[in-house]
Amino acid sequence: MGMHYMTSSRIQRLFVSDLYGVLMKKVAFFIWTAGFSGLVPVAPGTAGSIVGLGLLMLVRTTRNDWMELLVLLIVVTVGTWSANLAERHYEREDPGEIVVDEVAGMMLTLLWLPGGWGSLLIGFLAFRFFDIVKPFPARLAEQLPGGWGVMADDLVAGLYGYLLVRTVIWLLPVVGT
Repeated sequence: MGMHYMTSSRIQRLFVSDLYGVLMKKVAFFIWTAGFSGLVPVAPGTAGSIVGLGLLMLVRTTRNDWMELLVLLIVVTVGTWSANLAERHYEREDPGEIVVDEVAGMMLTLLWLPGGWGSLLIGFLAFRFFDIVKPFPARLAEQLPGGWGVMADDLVAGLYGYLLVRTVIWLLPVVGT
C-alpha cells in the first residue's frame, strides 16, 4: 500500500522534461555569456562588446539594413530571458558573467551607421565609455526588475554611443568612410 509505480511513458515524460530543462539552461548560459566571452577573467564587458561588434559585422554581410534591427531585437529578447535565468543562477543582480547586454548595446551603438573603421572604433570606445559611466537615465534603467534592468542600462549607453558617433560623422564625414 502506498507504493507508486511509474509507467514507462511517465518516466519518458520526466526524462524528456528534465533533459529539456538542462538543455535550456545550457542555451541560456551560452546566451548570457555571449558565447562564453563573459567568463574571461579581465574585462568581460569589453569581451562581450567585441562579440557584439563581431555579430554586427556578420549580420552586415547580408547587406540588409533591416536584418541589423531584427538581430538586435532578437538579442534583446533572448538576452532579457537569459539574464533573468542568470540572476537566479548566481543569486545576485547583474553578475559580471552576463555580457549579452553589452552585445545588444554595442549593436545599438552602430545600428545603421557606416561601417568604416573610424566609425566602428569611435562607436566601440563610446559605448564602453557610456556603459561604464552610466549617464542619466542608464543608472535608473538598471533598477528595472530582472533581465529588463540588466539589458536596459546598456541600451541607454548604446543610444548615447549612437548619438555621439552620428554627431562625429556629421562633423567629420571622413570618419564614416
